[in-house]
Amino acid sequence: MTTYEKILNAAETRVRAGGYNGFSFRDIARDTGLTSAGVHHYFPTKTDLVAQLAKNYTSRFLDALDESPADARVETLHALFEESLRKDGKMCLCGLLAAQSGGLPAPVLEETKAFFTVLADRLAAVFKDSNDPQSEALAVLAQLEGAALLATVLGHHATFKKATKSLLRAGQNT
Repeated sequence: MTTYEKILNAAETRVRAGGYNGFSFRDIARDTGLTSAGVHHYFPTKTDLVAQLAKNYTSRFLDALDESPADARVETLHALFEESLRKDGKMCLCGLLAAQSGGLPAPVLEETKAFFTVLADRLAAVFKDSNDPQSEALAVLAQLEGAALLATVLGHHATFKKATKSLLRAGQNT
């Protein structure tokens, strides 16, 4: 793993645990064995770091969706959200940032918005026969984010499965 990747991994862990304001470059330096100046070498500002983190997170989700057939995208997205919870009991990075959207710097907010916009666009293909594919796609995202939020706050992974059970059944019927 490169230093760049180590910084991004440490930042993702920190952001998912405490949000945008829940860490400093000193924390990332400690987590990676670097100095603060070493972290700044790769990311001049916290805004740069978190915006890149959100952009990479979005890319990971898009890559997985693009590799799956359109009729399996709901299940694929469900698995991605579930993996986030299974990894450390925390909700999706961009969902957490979205909850803090009122206090985010513009570049981080834009990358967070992009996550939801591009995922909704990819999901809309699943519902192409619907009267309103975009609304269907947004409803899927809302249910996944809401279920992840509930599972996180309640500290019980099974909550996510229960809250999304109907979503998986509906996805099989599209």
